[in-house]
Amino acid sequence: MQKISTINSEKVNEHIVNWLKSYAESAKVTGFVVGISGGIDSAVTSTLCAQTGLQTLCVEMPIHQAPSHVNRAQEHIAQLKKRFPNVSDTRVDLTPVFESFKKETPTSENEAKLNLSLANTRARLRMTALYYLAGIHGLLVAGTGNKVEDFGVGFFTKYGDGGVDVSPIADLLKSDVRALAKYLNVPDSILVAKPTDGLFGDDRSDEDQLGASYEELEWAMAQLEKGKSTNDFTGREKTVFDIYKRLNTINQHKMNPIPVCEIPEIYK
Repeated sequence: MQKISTINSEKVNEHIVNWLKSYAESAKVTGFVVGISGGIDSAVTSTLCAQTGLQTLCVEMPIHQAPSHVNRAQEHIAQLKKRFPNVSDTRVDLTPVFESFKKETPTSENEAKLNLSLANTRARLRMTALYYLAGIHGLLVAGTGNKVEDFGVGFFTKYGDGGVDVSPIADLLKSDVRALAKYLNVPDSILVAKPTDGLFGDDRSDEDQLGASYEELEWAMAQLEKGKSTNDFTGREKTVFDIYKRLNTINQHKMNPIPVCEIPEIYK
């Protein structure tokens, strides 16, 4: 099921950078703010933003973060600052804020729901910090979600990492992001790291949570687009297809616009 990206990295790079510059110009802002997690998506996004020549603010926002994530994030930021004079960085330690939030909110006996809710809270605190920084510096918040996450399985937090102004890589599959990352000279430590959302304070990977790798999910995404159904597969392929179909179905509320109850004209 492993998919080799066929994108023209040079052309895709140029296209996204021009798109970002044009959007920033039309929005009358001076650049972008990007949350840096130590993962490949945020590394690629921040590099693309840096290539615009516009102000690019890289933000670390640890909340009980695993040391490996912190080290990769700092390595990437240091490399980016050496390559691009328009890149700056800041660190917002949200651990005390997160702990204060936990103290002030009721708990739950359902441990699974509690842990998931707290994980999503981390993402939403980070979104708040990014928009605060964007506001005081006149910047746009650049999203780091890829196509499989954002429009395939909905593997993001609504109003957390899903709360952004622009999504530069949301039309790229994970395999495309990896290809682009190599072209952009993203640090090797990030290229080989297992994808993780870093929302649980440990080293669990995205695959651990989803039950399938991004390569497998890309395959399933393509099969569903071809009109295939679960009856067309057996074994691991059936398992992966069912995982993708289930996540794609239950997370439509993240991918679709907020439903609005439209009032009939006769009632107005």
